[in-house]
Amino acid sequence: MSISIDFENNVFSITKLNLPSRYYYFNDNENYVKLLSIGEGIFPKDRVKTNVKLLNSSAIFTTESATKVYPSKKDFGINYLNINLKNSNFEFLNDELILYKDSKILQILRIKADEKSSFFYSDILTQGRSFEHFDFDSMLIRNKFYCKNELEYFENFEVKGSTLKDYIKRHKSHNYIYLKLYIKTKENDHFLNILHKNGFNSFCYTKSKEMIIGSINSNNMIEIKKKQKDIWILYRKELKKSAFNLGKQ
Repeated sequence: MSISIDFENNVFSITKLNLPSRYYYFNDNENYVKLLSIGEGIFPKDRVKTNVKLLNSSAIFTTESATKVYPSKKDFGINYLNINLKNSNFEFLNDELILYKDSKILQILRIKADEKSSFFYSDILTQGRSFEHFDFDSMLIRNKFYCKNELEYFENFEVKGSTLKDYIKRHKSHNYIYLKLYIKTKENDHFLNILHKNGFNSFCYTKSKEMIIGSINSNNMIEIKKKQKDIWILYRKELKKSAFNLGKQ
């Protein structure tokens, strides 16, 4: 399952499409793509690959609904996203990741951005289905972010459901929904100050200050998605763009 999407000078094109990967493309006000690459969800041995290239363009991406990862006795499902940006702006708002009991997922994200590009990328992790509480087996994360052809930030870790469940229990936390954000603007100093002034204090720079990263947790999905949207609105204001309706209300 794979899809490759290109925007060059804001002209949309599909260079590869293997079903059941699907998409919706809208361009009434801005380039906007809803990805349906996961179909009914990610199953063991699935290999879902999404490639996006932007050249002198700006585009908003989102998923149509939550990403569901189904149980596995042995094999991991793989979700791979590769983004290449040149003089462009990329915005991606993921819906929540729902890991079923005994599921295994490997998530790989690669973003390469030149000095004239910006991006906003967000992920949401939940505790699983309503009757489950971090009963998944394993989640492997392999995220790399390149700025100016240099590796700026690298995430490489594994989370076991049992470990996360034990951590939450030991800390007596009721917050089991996690929002992670990865942001690059043309004026990171200015934007980080804006985040802090608006009460988003869990954000900081990466090693060379080419990116801003942060996380927020809550026990309420509506609250998490509101904060995701609030930060996204601030990001768009930084780019002198108006609020955008994803059509998901």
